[in-house]
Amino acid sequence: MHIDEQVVAHYSRPGLEQAILDALAASGHADLDHIVPVQLSGADEFHLGWRPATVAFATALGFPRGAHVLDIGAGIGGPARHFAEGHGVRVTGVDLSSDYVEAANALTRRCGLTDVDFETADALALPFEAETFDGAYTIHAAMNISEKGTLFAEARRVLKPGARFGVYDIMRVDDGEIPYPMPWATTVETSFVETVDTYRDLLAAAGFATESQTDRGDLARDLGRRMREKAAADGPPPLGLHTVMGPATPERLGNVMKTLEARIIAPIEIIARAV
Repeated sequence: MHIDEQVVAHYSRPGLEQAILDALAASGHADLDHIVPVQLSGADEFHLGWRPATVAFATALGFPRGAHVLDIGAGIGGPARHFAEGHGVRVTGVDLSSDYVEAANALTRRCGLTDVDFETADALALPFEAETFDGAYTIHAAMNISEKGTLFAEARRVLKPGARFGVYDIMRVDDGEIPYPMPWATTVETSFVETVDTYRDLLAAAGFATESQTDRGDLARDLGRRMREKAAADGPPPLGLHTVMGPATPERLGNVMKTLEARIIAPIEIIARAV
């Protein structure tokens, strides 16, 4: 099986929209045709640091209101909806998983957001003309991509000169074993975790100048501990990451948090500018 097919299979979740709606209903949300985006954050902020990391990332990027922004590896659309609702930008999201794209579009319609849309596409061959976007970002997507240089070159191609590009990924910060399964990969065959120096070198080669670098590891560790304590006391909430990841969630989250606590990996935010 080709790596792309393995990645799609890992994220495959038919009926995801309905699963999320059922979980919302079980949480007490009666009007499922008028959802407030933050109500979805238990499941659609599919990255370390969760919604607080998204808020910090969006603030750091500082896209101007009215900008057209590309989300590469958009998942089910949580960050894109936050960028649109909270910062007044138009967002186009792409993802390799058609299940995620279908759920992202459906949930966005239920949120009443008309300036966010998603399509199935390969991040290494983006279906857009050169200099289309005023900004772009990618969140926890490049760990599935071995050809990060091509990813960044494609991002640079579709960005206007001077546009900002944000990367928020899990990166290796020390030696040590990375166990599997992880939230982003069932086995090592589809996992390509790299160091921050590798990211910065590849960004520079693609035509980006790094403006800032922030380690969000402390935020992710703190929130992870709180989530574990709450789950131990109250049990899992109706809507959570398990709604998206399914029965493998405890093992996957356990592995990523263990490796994060050991400081082998960390979620790193890089803000760069197209030059």
